[in-house]
Amino acid sequence: MTEHTNQSSCPKMCWLIAAVLGLFILVLSLALWDLGWIASTFFGGLVFIVSGLLLSWLFCAGDSAPMGASSDATAGETSAADHTAPASDAAPAAAAPAPAVEIKPSKPLAGEADLDARKGSWTYTADASDTAKPVAAAPAPATNDDYDGDGVVEGENEGTRPATLSAPRDGGADDLKRIKGIGPKLEKLCNDMGFYHFDQIAAWTADEVAWVNANLQGFKGRVSRDEWVAQAKLLASGAETEFSKRVDKGGVY
Repeated sequence: MTEHTNQSSCPKMCWLIAAVLGLFILVLSLALWDLGWIASTFFGGLVFIVSGLLLSWLFCAGDSAPMGASSDATAGETSAADHTAPASDAAPAAAAPAPAVEIKPSKPLAGEADLDARKGSWTYTADASDTAKPVAAAPAPATNDDYDGDGVVEGENEGTRPATLSAPRDGGADDLKRIKGIGPKLEKLCNDMGFYHFDQIAAWTADEVAWVNANLQGFKGRVSRDEWVAQAKLLASGAETEFSKRVDKGGVY
């Protein structure tokens, strides 16, 4: 009982001292500093609150623990210890294993015994006819081009090779690109074969045309298809064609 009285009287004493200090500041502010009632009351109240909290914290903090806390904690521990069950009692009992289900055989099916007796005795033996046979390579497609229209399928040795030159004559080679059907790539191929001038192409016979048709690698048949000989005759004589005029104007290459 005495301890409880001491605990309640400490804060009262602190706040009483704080009230005296606040009142003192209020009077001092009015008498000496002439601050007026509002400012004096403010400073007195401020001193009262600050000093009350400070004195309570300095002198009454150690007495704030509630009475009987230690005994209550001890009693709680004792009660918890009394109600704690032994570990062996708390462990759940192991579940009993489920009884094994006995599977009874059904009535044997017809032929089951015979199949069971022959199980694993069958093996696969490859037949000679199952051996993979090499696939014969497809024959190369036969060419059926008849460039010169003589009824004979063309070949590498078709016709007669025309007269060729090892280099162009004086003055340089003619612009074979003025012949419709001869572009830059085909012009180079013709030069490599020994053909540089219009009059060479204009002089080709049907047999010679057949040879050139068959030997223009990548351009077989172009001589007859684009009528090189007829165009070359006009150009060799100094005449022009509609295509050569376009080439001269720079509208083709």
